[in-house]
Amino acid sequence: MTDPTQDPRFRQDPYPTYAAMRSRCPVQAIPAGSGGHTSYLVTGYAEARQALGDARLSKDTATFFAGKGSQRRLHPAVAHSMLASDPPQHTRLRKLVTKAFTTGAVAELRPFIGRVTDELLNQWPVGERFDFVASLAVPLPVIVICELLGVPGRDRPDIQRWSGELFTAGKPDIIDAASHAMANYMTSLITAKRRRPGDALLDRLISARDGGDRLSEEELVSLAVLLLVAGHETTTNFLSNSVLALLQHPAALNRLRTNPGSTPAVLDELLRFDSPVATATFRFTTEAVTLGAADIPAGVPVLVALGAANRDPERFPSPDLLDLDRDAAAHLSFGHGIHRCVGAPLARAEAEIALQGILARFPGIRLGGPPGQLAWRRTRLVRGLASLPVLT
Repeated sequence: MTDPTQDPRFRQDPYPTYAAMRSRCPVQAIPAGSGGHTSYLVTGYAEARQALGDARLSKDTATFFAGKGSQRRLHPAVAHSMLASDPPQHTRLRKLVTKAFTTGAVAELRPFIGRVTDELLNQWPVGERFDFVASLAVPLPVIVICELLGVPGRDRPDIQRWSGELFTAGKPDIIDAASHAMANYMTSLITAKRRRPGDALLDRLISARDGGDRLSEEELVSLAVLLLVAGHETTTNFLSNSVLALLQHPAALNRLRTNPGSTPAVLDELLRFDSPVATATFRFTTEAVTLGAADIPAGVPVLVALGAANRDPERFPSPDLLDLDRDAAAHLSFGHGIHRCVGAPLARAEAEIALQGILARFPGIRLGGPPGQLAWRRTRLVRGLASLPVLT
């Protein structure tokens, strides 16, 4: 039994592989690592939606890996975050941050997002080949989430580097070291903010902790690290995947260029077409579960392939077609259920403002090299470009 997702061609275009797997069975066993263990991969939409909302699929990684003798040395703030917890702990922690990401709260950030976008676009060369990922897709979300949390500007390059290292596939030592660097930095920042409080989101979380709002010091650090990383990594991929999709579909690009007001309405289709999160974060069965026609035993990991589910023809006809008129609001790129991405409104606002700014100022933007030579990030969890050469 081999894992087809490990084929080098899969990174360039995973969707034919996903389609073939889904046509055989939308939930199937695959090998997990070198120890002969088995995981289940979900590629069908209905099965993925069921799995994401099923309380019998736990996200409590600490419980799953307890006693298994793992050699990993992730910092506890990263290993045991809100993202790796179940209710009631997850419910309590999520409640503390939800208000910062409501549509109303994000609306207050829109002028700042617009200013940052303009400043970044001002630095774009005209008529020269350059990297869209490094020039906008990475710095915009980093600057925005750091502003929201209250991270000083001088520290943002370090944040960007450590976060990238956390997603370095196949290099556990680098991932573990980055987790400690990020957690140690956040611990120091919290200490500094206690001496000189401000009014950013991190300051409000510190107040909740110090006010006795059932938030431990470890949870405070963990929540801050999670918001910092999750708050920009997926948005970076959302931006680069969306721009690539539009550059490869000139009619869609021209439509947005001539009617920029339609941008918010097409974001769901862009998210569905090439999901910035390829596979949902770790889950395992706490008891035997039936997903679709598959009987999954207790105690095994279940990998939900969000990108595959979004291309299921049973839910989205002609799924490999980028159709800006499609109602794609039911896509799973932000997840589903109690773990649905809390930062979705912020990600959408950044993408809308960025796309409108790019097409208004650089209407002739085009790919700067052959699509088949694009470099994709070497990680199963997220799907994003390591670089995207463009010409203006």
